[in-house]
Amino acid sequence: MLGSSDDVAVALKPVAAGQILPNLQLTALSDIPAGHKFAIRAIASGQPVRKFNQIIGFATQPIAIGEHVHTHNLVTGDFERDYAIGSEARPTEFVASSELATFRGILRPDGRVATRNYVGILTTVNCSATVARRIAAHFTPELLRAYPNVDGVVAITHGTGCGMAEHGEPADLLRRVFAGYATHPNFGAVLLLGLGCETNQIEPLIPLTGQTSALRTSTIQDEGGTAASICRGIATVLELLDQANQATRTSVPVSQLVVGLQCGGSDAYSGISANPALGAAVDILVRNGGTAILSETPEIYGAEHLLTRRSSTREVAERLIERIHWWEEYTARHRGSIDNNPQPGNKTGGLTTIIEKSLGAISKGGTTNLNQVYLYAEPIGGPTQEKGLVFMDSPGFDPVSATGQVASGANLLCFTTGRGSVFGCKPTPSLKLASNTALYNRMADDMDINCGSIIDGDQTVEQAGAIIFREMLAVASGKPTRSEEHGFGEEEFQPWLQSATL
Repeated sequence: MLGSSDDVAVALKPVAAGQILPNLQLTALSDIPAGHKFAIRAIASGQPVRKFNQIIGFATQPIAIGEHVHTHNLVTGDFERDYAIGSEARPTEFVASSELATFRGILRPDGRVATRNYVGILTTVNCSATVARRIAAHFTPELLRAYPNVDGVVAITHGTGCGMAEHGEPADLLRRVFAGYATHPNFGAVLLLGLGCETNQIEPLIPLTGQTSALRTSTIQDEGGTAASICRGIATVLELLDQANQATRTSVPVSQLVVGLQCGGSDAYSGISANPALGAAVDILVRNGGTAILSETPEIYGAEHLLTRRSSTREVAERLIERIHWWEEYTARHRGSIDNNPQPGNKTGGLTTIIEKSLGAISKGGTTNLNQVYLYAEPIGGPTQEKGLVFMDSPGFDPVSATGQVASGANLLCFTTGRGSVFGCKPTPSLKLASNTALYNRMADDMDINCGSIIDGDQTVEQAGAIIFREMLAVASGKPTRSEEHGFGEEEFQPWLQSATL
């Protein structure tokens, strides 16, 4: 039981039909899988069902005490949310200046700080993807040993960049993504590679990047074809490696850390262990002056009132509400429903409705004020942007959402999972947090931290949060994550494609 007004409790372990649960003074009427819900009160048909002291859906039939509550008897429904804008906003209690946390980062000329130092090859269009991969493949681990301060050469490829309208918000969105990656602090230098005739032309991108000495451009058609482009690209990257290798790490304040918050392959444990533990770590980060980016708008749907209540200003809350309304219109336009989320794996793990999933997902953001709401891939965390907890609008699909966060400036990702999402996101390290011990033990080679210790009773949420924060600092200082050790993170780049493919 997670709230005093809850109608359901969560089975932390499998419960057999007929098993007596003395603490709740009830008997299970059917088998209850681990992570799934069962009724602790009688629920009438049509009655709202509460978990976390919040409505998660409505009963489609009478539900008896001890009965399994899931997709067969619970659905999402419309109800009024009390936004109560700013009613729970409180001043942040910042850490004393003498006690502020630090990490070993790379200070860039523009004042931003990197947690990694890659040379990137960015492709403006799918047609230049193969050439980019061939260039990157030339730089084997043996060759890169000559550049000890460089983490690698990364080819960022994708399936779009043409067959779309040249102007309008979808084109602007795509250009924001490319500008964000081309200027990302985790890239010590970048080669921007195009075909030459695509919609997503290099020339309009250059003003968005500031055209520094760390950026070079090339088009396959101008170079004389693929073979010539590969040769020229290898020569260019060699020059960029020399430049990037000049970087060194130094002690920097945590205020320079911009952390993207992600959850994928969630289960019912996610909202009890990994997500609130990450939220506790985010609270420590914010009190140290850092920035955390909450995203995945369809996965806060139905719980957005918990953020409007913590909004630092009315304008921030209204921007969030406007994004919620945009998504309602967007999904309706495509004859879909926001409640298409959760996915089959989420439901197998015990999550029934999008509202239930949202209530768990939103806890990644901790308890401090929401200070700003940004569009997808808008710059975040710079000297002129708000610090603390912020929100970036994005789909709930992890690769698309994480791509936007990295484009916005996230130099670290924290990714919670209950089913076992394996996700890298170069040039930004991705720290994996398992929601349950069974998952961690089964996939220990892919998970960085086990938050199942909370379910097991070995740690509190606050203790797990302190461990996550310390691991954030270690990874930001250069410690490789599990996905980095496996070399993951180049294929996950996926910009949000809003436009029609023409």
